[in-house]
Amino acid sequence: MSSKVILGPILFAVLYSSYACAQDPDSIKSATLREFTVARQRETRLNLQPIAGGFIWSGKKNEVVSLQNLDASISEKVPRQIFSKIPGVFVYDMDGSGNQTNISTRGLDPHRGWEYNIRVNGIICNSDVYGYPASHFSLPFEAVSRIELVRGSGALQYGAQFGGMLNYVMKVPDTTKTISWESVNSVGSFGLMSTYHAVGGAKGKFIYQAWYSRRVSEGYRKNSESDYDGQGAMLQWKPGNRFDIRLELLRSNYLYHNPGPLTDAMFAADPRQSTRERNYFNPEIWIPSVIASWYITENTLLKCTLSGVRGERRSVLYDRVANIPDTINVHTLQYNRRQVDTDVFNSNTAEIRLLHAYRTGVKTHHLSVAVQGFYNDLNRQQQGRGTSGSDADFSIDRQSGWGRDLHLLTRNISLSVENRFVLGNFSVTPGLRYEYGSSDLSGNTAYYNPDELPNRISRSFPLFGLNGEWQPARSHTLYGGISQAYRPVLFRDIIPATIYELSDKNLKDSRGYNLDLGWRGSAGSLKWDCTLFRLQYNNRLGSVARYESALDTFVLYRTNIGDSRTLGAEIFTEYQFYTGRRTSLSVFTSTALFNARYLGDSLRFSAGENRSIAGNRVESVPDLITRNGLTIRYRAVCCSVLYSYTGATFADPFNTEIPSSTAAVGKVSSYGLVDLNATWRVRNVTVRLGISNLFNRQYFTKRPQLYPGPGVWPSDGRSFTLSAGIVL
Repeated sequence: MSSKVILGPILFAVLYSSYACAQDPDSIKSATLREFTVARQRETRLNLQPIAGGFIWSGKKNEVVSLQNLDASISEKVPRQIFSKIPGVFVYDMDGSGNQTNISTRGLDPHRGWEYNIRVNGIICNSDVYGYPASHFSLPFEAVSRIELVRGSGALQYGAQFGGMLNYVMKVPDTTKTISWESVNSVGSFGLMSTYHAVGGAKGKFIYQAWYSRRVSEGYRKNSESDYDGQGAMLQWKPGNRFDIRLELLRSNYLYHNPGPLTDAMFAADPRQSTRERNYFNPEIWIPSVIASWYITENTLLKCTLSGVRGERRSVLYDRVANIPDTINVHTLQYNRRQVDTDVFNSNTAEIRLLHAYRTGVKTHHLSVAVQGFYNDLNRQQQGRGTSGSDADFSIDRQSGWGRDLHLLTRNISLSVENRFVLGNFSVTPGLRYEYGSSDLSGNTAYYNPDELPNRISRSFPLFGLNGEWQPARSHTLYGGISQAYRPVLFRDIIPATIYELSDKNLKDSRGYNLDLGWRGSAGSLKWDCTLFRLQYNNRLGSVARYESALDTFVLYRTNIGDSRTLGAEIFTEYQFYTGRRTSLSVFTSTALFNARYLGDSLRFSAGENRSIAGNRVESVPDLITRNGLTIRYRAVCCSVLYSYTGATFADPFNTEIPSSTAAVGKVSSYGLVDLNATWRVRNVTVRLGISNLFNRQYFTKRPQLYPGPGVWPSDGRSFTLSAGIVL
């Protein structure tokens, strides 16, 4: 992308603001106004209302991050900054900053956020909830107004994931204008250039919006370039106050040059080096949706939603561990052929939701009922024989075909019911969710007898929940609840990777519950939100050894290996005070403590025998995550410093400390990072300057077992970002 394309709008923003401030004073009327001081800072962390968007949030652990008021690196989407005031967010840096957000809470797996029910404007964007629940859709955060996070105990209304619901709410157009325009442009370290443009407005009974985003980066490591583009369009018709229909189409696409994993020795020598020059990753996702909202009466809202996820996740790679180099084959005098894998997503969702308010005496209660249906067809094509080239070529040798060409067809319907009863300053919300459906597998694998593949996984079970909330005073709320949860068996659990692996044909979905008790409130300039929780995770999937007489050898048998539980505390406090008429200072801490352990008879296979892992720490769960910030505001200028610390973790359930030669297992060291951000807001212009990882700490966050490959994946060192935005 030409630098003129991005720098042009930046210069325009600066010139416009200068012009607005420098008009001839004799040409306009003037008046002397009495000086006043705004006595509150811009809120960056909020909570959902008890009833909002057709959902009941009363008594449930939830947080809202306002991106428009946040001092953070928005263009790079640095998660530790974006979610700095949400305690316990574990960040997994996997494929470069700015591409996708990989986070988790309460000791769950952060891989592409697949423990969450992930939504955009309330529309599900998980690629396939029952086959591959990762979200490959990537939004530019310049387009996002706020992020809503609801922890697991509120899951019955939207889906029963252990992690909860993560909803990205996009900016809305200025409906007082026929046309409005926003432009945000950024430059930064490692060749970062990004641009975002949006137009929108209202005309008669129609509201519209369209946006475009492009982001390119050379990446922190060698061979880690990325090229992202995304678009969105929305049209809403509001013929009256009681009915509206909204059509929206979103698209994201990026190409990431995958630099490959490192060993621990390589990381110590040079964390910016690359072990792969020919690996690429490319997800392209479309999300169409239609939402109709109708207030049948003043007290009854009916909302109908149709949505889908379409697209592909493609990768081409030389798939070997970190200590095996990708070199020229001495026999062919060419590189070895690469492996091509493709997932084709065709996910469909329909939901009808009813929210009804009714009274008994002077109290108003709320009933929420929803029916949700899925029809998903995931086509997994893997182990294709790719080219021996070095470019992003995803073609395969058609004569050889795919090593696996499989379909997972899922039909599922669920019913959820919740009722909020209000009794004085206390409310209680019992709930039920019933799941019914099945996933059917069909297709071929080159190395495995299709008759031995598990071909159907059925589900039919109820899930229950109970939440409560007590307000002893207007600014104090005690909340808590328990909610059952489940995680469906995934495609990777069903399909053996080699002939020496088997999958249990009677795999069970993981079941468990979230239990939490919290207290949030404020007293003067002090705010807090503190929670104790327990997450029980039963029927975790894993591998045990089993002798197969037909093969006369032991194989790894993929089955439900046991249970785990995570206990913890999530603590947020913030204090603001004023040091002058135009100056304020605030400090906060966002801290989480974890104790995550395997329970009972949990087993894993190692060194030729089944070994108990009971009492061991769960992988990638630190004992402590803490983020602490200081913010100073003077007039239109705001400066923030953030310190983030994440404790040490293990990569495997055996809690192996000494790294293996491939770096696939071993301890992940703790790390502490410092970020600086400054923001200048005046009228309709915003300028941001950020320094991430101020002291250039070399670190990594996880040793993955799956994509992008086992080993060490270094996170970004020190980087600078400058962005300018204007709204007209």
